[in-house]
Amino acid sequence: MKNEIISAGFGGQGVLLMGQLLTYAGMLEKKEVSWLPSYGPEMRGGTANCNVVISTDPVASPVVTEADTAIVLNKPSMDKFEKLVKAGGQLFVNSSLVSRKSKRDDIDVYYVPASDVAKGLGSAKVTNMVLLGAYVTATAVVTKESIMIGIKKFLGKAKEHLYPINQKAFDRGAAFAKKIILNKKSAS
Repeated sequence: MKNEIISAGFGGQGVLLMGQLLTYAGMLEKKEVSWLPSYGPEMRGGTANCNVVISTDPVASPVVTEADTAIVLNKPSMDKFEKLVKAGGQLFVNSSLVSRKSKRDDIDVYYVPASDVAKGLGSAKVTNMVLLGAYVTATAVVTKESIMIGIKKFLGKAKEHLYPINQKAFDRGAAFAKKIILNKKSAS
């Protein structure tokens, strides 16, 4: 089992943190992992993405050239990374900021209004957790429990008051994924 993931968006949207959480969760589950960040010099507001590999076998390269999954938080990321998803892979789209539909019919696409959901919870900063919840639920690449341990670790004592909203955001994303999966099953 090997999952190659690209997480992408504007700097400040938490795409690198998503990758770190997936990597940490994989480590907790005794999997082989790699995390490779990439961002412009502007950082916040510029482009940011990361490559994550989670595998049961040693990871030969941290570079993802064909992704099993792309998680895109904005339109420029959709335009750049949609084409890198392997046939049969998944594309998770923040439909609050990406109005266009995927041009692909050979992948599973999950449109999640992550920014709207996060704002509804009271913080646009948890948009990434909404999409992470959808991704983890749809793919089971790692467990929710491992992600929650990672969130506690990365928030630390100083920001532990943010844990409940991050958990709610993750759960809302998970609910969207379950609904999308049910709709796909009933349509076929």
